Amino acid sequence: MNDKQIKKVAALKYDQATNMAPRVVAKGKGHIADQIIQVARENDVPLLEDRNLANVLEAMELESEIPPELYRVIAEVLVFIYRLNGRL
Repeated sequence: MNDKQIKKVAALKYDQATNMAPRVVAKGKGHIADQIIQVARENDVPLLEDRNLANVLEAMELESEIPPELYRVIAEVLVFIYRLNGRL
């Protein structure tokens, strides 16, 4: 299996009161990615599949804030989540 076929995931957390930008709070490949997805589903955390974004976020350090270059795409993810939750 080549690197493009290995499942990669990243989880973000954003608290406007304490953070300037969303932070990477979990990430992993393969089996670890499966476990992160399972925990998210068990806790009704919305999931969005975007391989390119997952590759970028998975390469970041844990607890680091996303860089300004990703603000727009992460804003689109947040809109998706708000719509799922009926907030928009």
